[in-house]
Amino acid sequence: MIETPQGTFAALEALPVSGVVERWPALLVPGLTGSKEDFIAVLMTLAQSGRTVVAIDLRGQYETPGPDEPDAYTCAALGADVDALAQVIGGGDPVHLVGHSFGGLVAREAAIDGRTRFASFTLMGSGPAAIEGQRASNGRKIMEEVPALGLEHVWQHRFEPEALANDVSDEIVEFLRKRLLTNSPIGLSCMAEQVLTMHDRTDELRQIEVPTLVLYGEHDDGWPPEAQSEMAARLGAECVVVPGAVHSPAVEAPETTAAALVRFWNAAEKHYLDIRSNIM
Repeated sequence: MIETPQGTFAALEALPVSGVVERWPALLVPGLTGSKEDFIAVLMTLAQSGRTVVAIDLRGQYETPGPDEPDAYTCAALGADVDALAQVIGGGDPVHLVGHSFGGLVAREAAIDGRTRFASFTLMGSGPAAIEGQRASNGRKIMEEVPALGLEHVWQHRFEPEALANDVSDEIVEFLRKRLLTNSPIGLSCMAEQVLTMHDRTDELRQIEVPTLVLYGEHDDGWPPEAQSEMAARLGAECVVVPGAVHSPAVEAPETTAAALVRFWNAAEKHYLDIRSNIM
């Protein structure tokens, strides 16, 4: 758990198995129905690059408690939480910020609001505005059904059939059930509304002087790959397409995803240090 002025947040932290922590830390923010566990496959690889890597549950998500107040789950409010977390994790150093899917929209708020100094910013499987396609349809069902019918109903009629159809193991199915049912119902429905109504803030993000990476699966079914590619061009950002991945590159192609992040983070740090040495 991480204590911040904004509250207490559940987290997974990875440190290098050998050597020292010599590089700037990283903060990983999950998507709408996800959690910190979505990054387990990449955590240790990322940490072995010589840095502390922290994945968190957002407010009201899985093991992080949240209030029954809709205003606590806007992207702006959740972005303020990310600011507080980054300041604690960084301890004075810049932090590499990664947001997956809805977490990308939340992290973007933190990058734009200027409260925290970030070493870099990565949008992973996250687009410029509201989510599209089948995932948008699923988001509307969450927004409508959770308040009216409850989380157990949504699990039985939405999430469980999908997991079983994908031949997910019994152990993972039980985890997915526990995770969904532990979410704040108000938080989940409000966050679903946010991902369905978010406006395009690409131009505002472009004004922030932070190295930016757009990384997504070649078969992403959330935001179309072409929309993410166009967003990267508008940002003047590096763009990485992960072969074979869909909407969750850290789960579906962890080695490729981790390698891309480490390379980008190291380059961002070198760029920053080069600028500082030139100034001095």
